[in-house]
Amino acid sequence: MFKHVLIPTDGSPLSTSALEKALDFAHEIGAEATVLVVMEPLQVFTLNPTGMEVAYAEYDRQNNEAADGILADAKEAAKQRLVACGTVKLGSVDPASAVIETAGTYNCDVIAMASHGRSGFKAFMLGSVTMKVLAHSKTPVLVYR
Repeated sequence: MFKHVLIPTDGSPLSTSALEKALDFAHEIGAEATVLVVMEPLQVFTLNPTGMEVAYAEYDRQNNEAADGILADAKEAAKQRLVACGTVKLGSVDPASAVIETAGTYNCDVIAMASHGRSGFKAFMLGSVTMKVLAHSKTPVLVYR
């Protein structure tokens, strides 16, 4: 059946729960896993960009640090479940496309992800990454609630 599971996560509680369930699933079926974190760049609209380099650099530093922590925790969770697991960290303004492309690049035959990560107004304005993956992926998608 499935041999390679792609597990996108953003570190949110629901996403972390989905990660754990997906790793359990991978263990049950004897599949390997790849955990993906997609870092969205800071997008600031201003008429005066002077001094923004420092803000961008600090945002990138914090974003990378958070992603590294999420991936380290995922690697440990996979190890505890005896699941062979790789990790991928990408930057993209379109996380859904990054998920779909990563599934193809790493020859994943299923994507397992949370039903949503963001909440409130931000999710309404940006749309659900999961919904976009469901709509555009040729790879089957397993959604955890």
